[in-house]
Amino acid sequence: MFPIRDHNPSERTPFVTWAIIAANLVMFVLTLPLNGYYPDLWSGLALYPGAVTEGAYLHGLITHMFLHAGFMHIAGNMLFLWVFGDNLEDQLGHVGFALFYLAGGLAAAGAQIVSEPGSMIPMVGASGAIAGVMGGYLLLFPKARVDVLFIFIIIFKIIPIPAWVVLGFWFGLQLFNGVTSDLGAGVAYWAHAGGFAAGLLLMVPFWMGRGGTVFWGRTHGHPPHPETHYQRTTIPVVPRKRRF
Repeated sequence: MFPIRDHNPSERTPFVTWAIIAANLVMFVLTLPLNGYYPDLWSGLALYPGAVTEGAYLHGLITHMFLHAGFMHIAGNMLFLWVFGDNLEDQLGHVGFALFYLAGGLAAAGAQIVSEPGSMIPMVGASGAIAGVMGGYLLLFPKARVDVLFIFIIIFKIIPIPAWVVLGFWFGLQLFNGVTSDLGAGVAYWAHAGGFAAGLLLMVPFWMGRGGTVFWGRTHGHPPHPETHYQRTTIPVVPRKRRF
């Protein structure tokens, strides 16, 4: 199941979201194994929890957010950022969103360091920061419709699902995997969970400034503007009779 788009249009051009995606793509190219820059850049810019707890390699707290371990890693992360990032940038403004993104990434790194304080396994990826974006999105637009591409062997369907279901399921999956998986298994589940929780909490003051539950009362959890309606595709859409 992959979220491929939401029905929540942006009224502001998401320059920061585009810039973050571009920076990640550039760093991915520079750190490809066939590139001569790979050994120094990748090893020097990754995050090492054990080193940070000793006060070393502190730059990795920021730089790890722009490194990825493979094509599917960066493709998945950039897809999630593309779907959810523009809407938060629309609400927070360019500078506000940039600070929010970095804060979510730092919180995610902190959560992973707490879970593995002595680990020297390099941590890379934008998923912690993007998880923060997802947490903020959930608070503002819990009932925004998200189109999820469901793939089961040879069956492809697009299913419109409320954001609270998509994001809540994703967060629950990170918690479950974090509890049940061995530390050092290769995926920073606690960074994902920590970033998501931080994004949710960081968005609370903004949400309260908009009226809190009054904001929800005005929008019923939907975006505060008309939804996007997409043209039919060759992939069948599963109709929903009930509107959430």
